[in-house]
Amino acid sequence: MGIASTIAWSLLLCIIAVHAGKNHFYVPEEEVSFYVNKIGPYSNPSETYEYYSLPFCAPEKIQHKHASLGEYLEGDAKTNSLYQIRFQVPVQLQSLCKIHLGKGEIDEFKNAIKKYYEFEMLLDDLPMRGFIGTVVQDSHSRAHYYLFKHVHFNIEYNNNQVIHANVTPDTTRIQELGDEDDILVEFTYSIKWIPTNASFSDRMSIYSDKPELEIHWISIMNSLVLVILLTGFLAIILMRVLKNDYNRYSRTADDDDEQDDYGWKLIHGDVFRFPNHKNLFSAFFGVGAQCLCMMSFIMMLAVIGLFYPHNSGALPTAAIFLYAFTAGISGFISANFYKKMGGESWAWNIVLTATIFAIPVFITAAFINTVSSVYETTSALDVRTIMTIVTIWAFVGFPLTLMGGIAGRRVAGEFYAPCRTKNFQREIPPIPWYRQTVFQIVMAGFLPFSAIYIELYYIFSSVWGHGSYTLFGILFLVFLILIIVTACITVALTYFQLSMEDHHWWWRSFVSGGSTGFFIYAYSIFYYIYRSRMSGFFQATYYFGYMAVVCYFFFIMLGTVGFYSSLVFVRQIYKNLKTD
Repeated sequence: MGIASTIAWSLLLCIIAVHAGKNHFYVPEEEVSFYVNKIGPYSNPSETYEYYSLPFCAPEKIQHKHASLGEYLEGDAKTNSLYQIRFQVPVQLQSLCKIHLGKGEIDEFKNAIKKYYEFEMLLDDLPMRGFIGTVVQDSHSRAHYYLFKHVHFNIEYNNNQVIHANVTPDTTRIQELGDEDDILVEFTYSIKWIPTNASFSDRMSIYSDKPELEIHWISIMNSLVLVILLTGFLAIILMRVLKNDYNRYSRTADDDDEQDDYGWKLIHGDVFRFPNHKNLFSAFFGVGAQCLCMMSFIMMLAVIGLFYPHNSGALPTAAIFLYAFTAGISGFISANFYKKMGGESWAWNIVLTATIFAIPVFITAAFINTVSSVYETTSALDVRTIMTIVTIWAFVGFPLTLMGGIAGRRVAGEFYAPCRTKNFQREIPPIPWYRQTVFQIVMAGFLPFSAIYIELYYIFSSVWGHGSYTLFGILFLVFLILIIVTACITVALTYFQLSMEDHHWWWRSFVSGGSTGFFIYAYSIFYYIYRSRMSGFFQATYYFGYMAVVCYFFFIMLGTVGFYSSLVFVRQIYKNLKTD
């Protein structure tokens, strides 16, 4: 299968997999699709449990809705309930059930109220959230726990479609939970139907971040100014410096005096010497190209509107399918580059390319899933979901990597190097501390991170909070800015390294480009401690585990951008250099 076919199939399957924009039509008095979904602490968005893990009124036979792959990945646990909601049928006061709560059940509710548990319900696929109770401190600092017994539904409709819905617990109808051994609680609900002129296609607009649009654009403008200044200064400075270098090297060559010569010309016989661990480097390079293509496709799907708010699991589903169906890209580029560098262990190269990202992700996800299972949260994936993901990788991802690797190896030619590599490696002179590896990596990661950190806050608030991110057009611009800044700063630092007669630029340019991933992870630690209220072992495991996966993804992707930009630059400057 060719790369073009892979791309086409990837986009087609992802669109089919994540598109859920179906219209829902009802006739008067028809039962509306309704499920109770999950509950969990408000401060820990990932720590969610099944709704009936607390002793709410439950039907005699609890049935879970057949969930899609995306809903499993999202941790949804859609379950039937005793609520009866019929289209355009108002309800003044309806008893849901009467239930006796024993000492243990009372303590369960009190503990949940203490942790500010909120519930989530789904009406016609529209999410509704509310708290299960409240805690009040009296004048003697004694805590009083109150359970909300009544909820009210406000449902807006246009003709025969549901447009918006919310649920509000009634704070006047409460049940105090004291030290009793047994209490009788009656749960009730009411429904109000409100006509509206809003269209069905706009019903998700309420979840958008339009009030903060101006802040986003200010952030974009700041980043764009940074890109313009950086690229402009880089182009002007490098062109002037390179022009002076060429003039100096030309005079030196005319005078036949190389004793006073210095700079990047002296390492022309070593600059294209292949790096250590060629197989590993090629695998990273190939997977980085795959990650870049995968990220570009995700941005395209987001811009055309497939990742609208609360489209359960659309993004992780798209990521899984795209990773599998773009695997041929990593196999092709990795094997092609490895062959050009003279590599012979082609089988090991394909295995390494197929697993260098997948295995760390699988190990991390397995550990997180084990913790989720111990805590009995809805985030724990069942065996069927795990087998589905493994099957997609085993029967789609790995075979495409193999096919891409075979094709890449067959068409590989000679590695293009403007200068011939000498037999003996030149010794690297002492380098000042401010131009050594650690300092260079810090500089390379800081500038790209500074261009995106404002947008990171809103992304973190959406993913690890209760907001909804919908400004994907702006996010796409931020992504382009990130790529441009990474390429520019890595090229500049590579030039400075070569000017110090240090020819070990291959791995350093890759790590320098990918160092933004370290800054993103450092920011995630800062966000967890100072910007969020997340706590507990499970939430910390879930948060830092998956953030490590995301940052590893960005490290490989941006590392590839940094290295390839440096490779193009190095080839260009040495192509115009006259050497003996």
